[in-house]
Parts: sequence; structure tokens; C-alpha cells
Amino acid sequence: MEEKIWLKSYDEGVPKEIDFKDMTLAQLLERSATRYPHNTALIFMNAKLTYAEFKDQVDRFATALSQLGVKKDSRVAIQLPNLPQTVIAYHATQVLGAQAVMTNPLYMPREIEHQWKDADCEVAVVADFIYESKVKALKSKLPIKHYIIASIPEYLRFPLSFLAPFKLKKAKPQALIAKVEPASDIHFFKKLIDSTPPNPPKVEVSMDDLAVLQYTGGTTGVSKGAMLTQRNLSANIQQVYSWFTQQEEGAEVVLAALPWFHVFGMTVCMNWPIYGGNAMLILPNPRDIPTMIKAISKHQVTLMPAVPAIFNAINNHPAVGSFDLSSVKACFSGSAPLPVEVLEQFEKLTGSIIVEGFGLTETSPVTHVNPLMGERKIGSIGIPVPNTDAKIVDIEDGKTEKPMGEEGELILSGPQIMKGYLNMPEETADMIKDGWLYTGDLATIDEQGYFKIVGRKKDMIIAGGYNVYPDELDNVLMAHPTILEAATIGVPDAKRGETVKSFVVFKPGKKATWDELTAYCKENVAAYKVPKLWEERDELPKSTVLKILRRELREQEISKMEKSA
Repeated sequence: MEEKIWLKSYDEGVPKEIDFKDMTLAQLLERSATRYPHNTALIFMNAKLTYAEFKDQVDRFATALSQLGVKKDSRVAIQLPNLPQTVIAYHATQVLGAQAVMTNPLYMPREIEHQWKDADCEVAVVADFIYESKVKALKSKLPIKHYIIASIPEYLRFPLSFLAPFKLKKAKPQALIAKVEPASDIHFFKKLIDSTPPNPPKVEVSMDDLAVLQYTGGTTGVSKGAMLTQRNLSANIQQVYSWFTQQEEGAEVVLAALPWFHVFGMTVCMNWPIYGGNAMLILPNPRDIPTMIKAISKHQVTLMPAVPAIFNAINNHPAVGSFDLSSVKACFSGSAPLPVEVLEQFEKLTGSIIVEGFGLTETSPVTHVNPLMGERKIGSIGIPVPNTDAKIVDIEDGKTEKPMGEEGELILSGPQIMKGYLNMPEETADMIKDGWLYTGDLATIDEQGYFKIVGRKKDMIIAGGYNVYPDELDNVLMAHPTILEAATIGVPDAKRGETVKSFVVFKPGKKATWDELTAYCKENVAAYKVPKLWEERDELPKSTVLKILRRELREQEISKMEKSA
């Protein structure tokens, strides 16, 4: 690889190129279980599993899956929140050379049907309450031969194992436990493991075999299955591991609150700690900030992958001052831009360092991170991780490389780039051209090789012929002392093409007038970027990984306009 300008900004100890270990996901777990058998692997409420116990559970479940007909290249759907059963099922699937299809627990029946049919899943590992409320009525439409039912309390220890079912029955908006009647195609997770020996069949799995079908969120149309190979995922884990040079192998506690069914959570909150023989603190609900704060303090979390909404929510939680969060030493933020004020407040609160990064489902996902010890450029996504190349190219021709500082489309190449989309050759060809993945993100690069995302091609607002990037405005607005969250969109306008509209959520007990916010924006951005329309919201629509959904706001606006026409 030719010398790239960003290599000069690498922290000391970060390799310019990694000599990758050709190790599958199953081999990575086996290595840590051999090196650190007595280290804590999983922490879930009042329960813990060591790496030896974790590996034993994985092997037992892999044996059970094999007895149910799962073999190499079978597809296993896993529809669970973050639980011990989730990571056990995922890695048991890898032992057999099968493919995990991680399914969002919030998916509705239509979405479940599309994903499991598209992937042709044979076995589904499902939470009891999801099976009863969504899956059971769908069974005749699904390709699933066997359902394995997991229940949240089954890995808890007394007294929580006794008390949790009562609390879960009263959970809102739906009960988080349900009774599932036995049937020939119904099996129960813990009973399977307890009754099965840890003797999975030996399967030859190569680095180029598929490991995961990771479905995109479907924000741009039909949800697509990104085909991620063992090499893609193993390489990305090693890239992330190489970046955090200050971590102590076998001694870290990693917060696992980001959903594992999302690629960010899967790689950085599940597989990264396994690679290092470190502990995972499992939290099923990333929106439960009080529980998260208590758990971080109690279990002395040291590494914290999260998203801006989580950092912001912790900063603003009224009880945060009652807990010692000083164990946190490094945080990895992704999924959305991180406002400066949120970063500075969290770092002051904990004494930690937050580095912003970037990635996509199609890149396993990490491609860029700010240096941990060197220069962090707040508001940038940082620099490419080892063995990753990146360019900014002209939006129109997709080839001409743009000069430093000029906006264009970000394209990427590296070992973490997906094989393609399942059964979608045209969509694959649109995304990957001559070995480069076209992200659809608009970005710039500076003289030191730091990249900055300025928006999505589809999010970009064209107002009166001028390009307006919502991310820029949202960052400006969230620096205002009264604003907790902001989201900016373009709404159709007969004269200007589009008009800029911003939605804001005010901090508790604080307000600002629209005139005040307009004046504030005029001081910070060009006049054509200043929002012409404003709306206050109690909350903004978010995805399961707490990413603000501008798409939903646009759809709501267009629907209102159509009704009033």
C-alpha cells in the first residue's frame, strides 16, 4: 500500500499495516478460552461466566444445533436482546461454519418474514415474549424448521432468578417473558444446553466462508443482507484491537450495551472483548440510563463503546453525580456525529477520552477512528484504520479525486469490505466498483488525512441552489445551551426546491424562542443555511441504536403537506 498522509498521525504502537492472523471467529474464542480460562467473559446482572464456562456453553449449544440439522452454510436467525444466550448462540453458529442472521427484537412480523425468508433461515433462536407476540402467528409463512426459545431470567442466579419473572411480566409496553407451549419444533435454550455434551462436529471453516448475514436497516428501501465473511469480521476485530494500544489484554471490562444485532455492537461490544480475553458487561436495554450508570460504577467498566445519544443521556441524568464513573478510561463513539459539548462534558465527568469513529454495515463496520493518544479532531471521524484506504471522489462521475477540503463521496477499500448483498447482484455492483465501496456519504479530507462527514447524499438539502448539510446545522444547534437534541431536514418548497427545517428538543427547564435560535444560527452559519422553519418536539424518532431518523421526520412533513393540499 502506498504511503498515505494519515499514517503520520497514527499513535505510537499502531501498525501501519497489520500482519493479520487468519483466525475464524470460533478460533478467536477458542484462543481466549485457552489463554484466560478463569477470566470473567460475561457479566449479566448477578451472573458471571468465565471464558472456560462460556466456551463450554458454546460447544454444548453447537452440538445441539448440529443435532437439529444445522451444518456448514446453514442460516440461524437470532432474535434476542443482549443476553448471554445471544452471544452463546452467535458463537455456536460460528463453530459449525453456519451463518448468523441477527434480527432486531423490535422487528414487526412483516420485517421478520422478509428477513428470514430472504436468508432462508432453518433455525431461529428467539426470546419467549417475541415468539408469542410476533413469531408464532407467522410460522406457516416462515422457512424455520426448529425454534429455540430463550428466556431472560434463565442465566440469572438466585434471588434474581426468582424475582425477575414477576418484574418482567409487568414490563411496559409489553411483558418481557411469556410461557411457550412445548411442540415438536419447539426447543428450550437452557434445557438443550444442560442435556447436550460439549462435542460439536469438527467443521473446516475457511477465512472466505460467510460468517454473518447482516441486514441493513432498510432506511433506503428494502432491507439487504450484507454478506460478511470470517475474514471481514476477523480483520476488523484485529484492526480495532490494534488501534487501542493502551488496553491491557485480559484485564478490561467492556460495556456491551449497544445491540449485538447491529454491526457496531456485534464487532465492538461482542467480538472485540472476546479477542482480548476481556469481560463484557451485558445490558439488554441501551435506553435504560439509570441501570447503565449503576452498572458502569459497580463493575468498573474501563472501555465504553457507545453512541452520542448515550453519552448525552448520561451527562444529563439527574443522578449521575451520585456514581463514580472514573474507571472509564477510553470510549469509542460512532453511528452519528458527536457534539463537542457532549464530548467535553462526558470526559470531565469520567476522566476518560472519547474517540469518534466511523463505519458501515457493509464494512464490518469500522473504517476510521481518531487517534486515542495523538491529535483528536473533534467533529471529524478521524483517519483510516490500518490496511484501509479511503478517497473523496466527485459525486457525479464517481472517479475524479477531489482536492483537500472539497466535498465529495467517501469511497473505501480494505479487508473488512463485505462480499456483497445476498441475492442482489445489481445493488452489489452499485455499491462496490473496482474494489471500492461507495458509501453514499459526503465527506472532506484535510492536509493531515483526517476525514469529516458533512452529510449523506440523500440527506443533503438543496435550498435555492445551495447545498446545506444537516449534520453541520445539528452540531451548531446542539451547542446552544438550551438544546438537548436537534434534527434538520429539507422540506419541499415550490420556490427554493427545499426549505430548511429544524426540530429541537429542549433541555429540561430550558427554552429559547425561534427568533433567538434564528439569530444564533445567523452568527454561526451562512444565511442560506439558517432554518426557515422550526418545530419543538418532546423527543425525536430514533433507531434501535439511538440514531436520529431524519427519514421519519421527512415522511411526517410530506404527509402533513399532502393532507393540507
